[in-house]
Amino acid sequence: MEGERECCPHKVKKRSCEEHKDLIHRLSRIEGQVRGIKGMVERDAYCTDILVQSAAVSAAISSFNRQLLENHIKTCVVDDMKAGKEETVEELLSILQKFMK
Repeated sequence: MEGERECCPHKVKKRSCEEHKDLIHRLSRIEGQVRGIKGMVERDAYCTDILVQSAAVSAAISSFNRQLLENHIKTCVVDDMKAGKEETVEELLSILQKFMK
């Protein structure tokens, strides 16, 4: 099946070089921000200073999720719908419900 590995039932996605680089760059920035917060805690930084940085990480993760979801809808969901794979709609609704909690 296209998009699935023979050895396991998990779907995979071929990303463009640009999309791959963008997602990795975003995750690397988030990883650096989290390391920075850990350092602040280790140095006994003031609570509100840590909270400001934590809010920045939350915003960065939300932005990452929005971008990934947009890419998913424009590629995977559209391709699956064209191929008649209507179960993809249920999968999309399920993931959207997780974001709305």
